[in-house]
Amino acid sequence: MSADEFELDLDDLTRRMEGAISALKTEFASLRTGRASATMLEPVMVEAYGQMTPINQVGTVNVPEPRMVTINVWDKAMVGKVEKAIRESGLGINPQLNGTIIMLPIPELNEERRRELTKVAAQYAEHARVAVRNLRRDGMDQIKKAKSAGLSEDDQKFWETEVQQLTDSFIAKVDAALEGKQAEIMQV
Repeated sequence: MSADEFELDLDDLTRRMEGAISALKTEFASLRTGRASATMLEPVMVEAYGQMTPINQVGTVNVPEPRMVTINVWDKAMVGKVEKAIRESGLGINPQLNGTIIMLPIPELNEERRRELTKVAAQYAEHARVAVRNLRRDGMDQIKKAKSAGLSEDDQKFWETEVQQLTDSFIAKVDAALEGKQAEIMQV
C-alpha cells in the first residue's frame, strides 16, 4: 500500500470530537449557577398526554429577571404535572403557581452546593475527555489496520502524530470549558 492510498479521515474525527465538546456544553448549561437560564429546564421531562415531553413543549419558558424563570403552561390541566416534574427533577427549585404561570425563583447558592456543582462539572468534563480518548483510539486502530495492510512506518508515525495533536487540542478545549464553568459556579 502506498502513502497516497491511505488517507485517515481527520475531518470525521474532528467532527466527532466537536460532538463530544457540544455534548459537554449542553451538560454544563443544565448545571444551575446563581443565574436563571431557560436551558436549566431542558433535562426536565413532563408526563403529558401519555408520554414524556420536554418542558418547553408544554409551555413557554421565559427569564424575566436574572433570578427568576417563568413557565407559561398552555394547557391548564398540565400545570400540576409541570410543577410536580420540576419538584422531582432535583434542581433544588421550589415552583410557585400563579394561574397557568409557574414562577421559579432561583435561590442563591450556598458554598457547599457550589462545591458539589463544581464536582459534577468535573465529572461531566471527565466523560467528555473519555469520549475524545475513545475517538483517538478509533483513529489509532485505523492507522494500525493500514500498517498491517502495508502502510510505511514513516506514514504511520505521521498519522499517529496528527491524531495525537488533534486529541490534545480537544482535551485542552474540555479543560478550558471546565475551568470557565467552575469559575462561573464559584462566582458569588
